[in-house]
Amino acid sequence: MVDQPEQLTIGQVAARTGLSVHTLRFYEREEILVQPVRRAAGGRRVYTEDDVDWLTLCTILRGAGMPLPDIRRYTELVQAGDGNESDRLELLRQHEPRIRAQQEQLDRCRDLIEFKIGVYEDILATTAAHHCSPPG
Repeated sequence: MVDQPEQLTIGQVAARTGLSVHTLRFYEREEILVQPVRRAAGGRRVYTEDDVDWLTLCTILRGAGMPLPDIRRYTELVQAGDGNESDRLELLRQHEPRIRAQQEQLDRCRDLIEFKIGVYEDILATTAAHHCSPPG
């Protein structure tokens, strides 16, 4: 007897992935899922843990700025199975400079925020020291 994978509703997957129900439907239409969405007897969409894992990866890729056509292409390569690893690698490598640029921008933002925090901490420390010193 083969265990059936746990069946998740679209609402459960939305909650687990942070994606809206509308985005999940969009990903389905755009064929961003590795496996076609299954349907229960009543017609509702049924997802599995593997779908959640794949959507989590897609969310990370998308959040890092990978264009949807590239995510779709990556999905197609995964769907095709073994033997195209060099194509998958090339697609991810093409995206790597975008991620590096984003990281550099975030580093600059962090540096500025840390500088401004230091400015205000110094102002407050000076103000507190000035108020605490005895008159005279």
